[in-house]
Amino acid sequence: MCADLNELYQSSQLSGANAAFVEELYEAWLADPKAVPDHWNDYFETLQTEGTPDVAHGPIMDRIAEISRIHGRWATAIVADAAHSVDQHKQGAMLRLINSYRVRGHLAARLDPLGMTPPELVPDLSLEFHDVGPADLDTEFDAGSLIGKRRKKLREAVTQLEGAYCGSIGVEYMHISDYPQRRWMQQRFEETAGNYGFSPAQKQRVLDRLTAAEGLERYLHTKYVGQKRFSLEGGDSLIPLIDEMIQRAGTGGAKDVVIGMAHRGRLNVLVNILGKPPRNLFDAFEGKYDEHPDPAHSGDVKYHLGFSSDVTTPGGTVHLALGFNPSHLEIIDPVVVGSVRARQTRRRTAIAPRWCRS
Repeated sequence: MCADLNELYQSSQLSGANAAFVEELYEAWLADPKAVPDHWNDYFETLQTEGTPDVAHGPIMDRIAEISRIHGRWATAIVADAAHSVDQHKQGAMLRLINSYRVRGHLAARLDPLGMTPPELVPDLSLEFHDVGPADLDTEFDAGSLIGKRRKKLREAVTQLEGAYCGSIGVEYMHISDYPQRRWMQQRFEETAGNYGFSPAQKQRVLDRLTAAEGLERYLHTKYVGQKRFSLEGGDSLIPLIDEMIQRAGTGGAKDVVIGMAHRGRLNVLVNILGKPPRNLFDAFEGKYDEHPDPAHSGDVKYHLGFSSDVTTPGGTVHLALGFNPSHLEIIDPVVVGSVRARQTRRRTAIAPRWCRS
């Protein structure tokens, strides 16, 4: 029987070699029964199931092929979107890393010149914390608000941020609510990346001023324990700051500098900026008022005293004057402004108002 079936199959018009031809005829018959010869029409009629007419296969196969092509494009789009998502994630990591250095970089600053206290390990300053790694260091990203060119390699950004925030200066400024002020700080620190261009002589002068400020505070704290003292401790940088301002003012041609300030740090400014003899300061702590024998000068009056002196700058001699403090400290502001105006008028640098012009 198998042999008979095999012989029938080989001699039949339905053999495998004719499959495409028969399929084409069948598709044509389904569309229009009169489109094929009668004997094929009779044959195709015998293949139909009563109540369930067959439908053309060609349009269905074409639709399947079209859907396959569409799904292929979707798959490509999904892969592209996934890659884009990865890129966006790493771009976000770059911006988060920049912000972490601005907020937390001071914790990793190298503030011990002797290296006896290693910097603190700050997890959110590491690449891994932000889901990037060494393989991404040479990838270029949008650097956002980081000072400099808009697009940077991750390696360049990390080097710049390390120099700006993790060097020998620790800076905290992100708590400042005024954006222009924060941007000013970022400009100064990120643009230089720790390379401020100071000469050895300038660095030595800053160190000398800081050492003088610290030395005076330590001596007063040790020598006059328990006495009222408005210390500068914690704000020691005020001394080199004022010194630098005076030096620059003198270089620019200024002849007078008038200062008004409250109690905190005043004694240090008197000694280390205006050059008041330390002996006079110590006498005041010990109740000896050689300068002012009036008994009314007692208690904390040393914080109200002013002083004046001349200092040398690259542009010539500059006269310094620290205003005497009134009982209400805020009143020193108009006093200083009036003193400056008087000095300008005396030096013929102020413009006289219309009502007093001749």
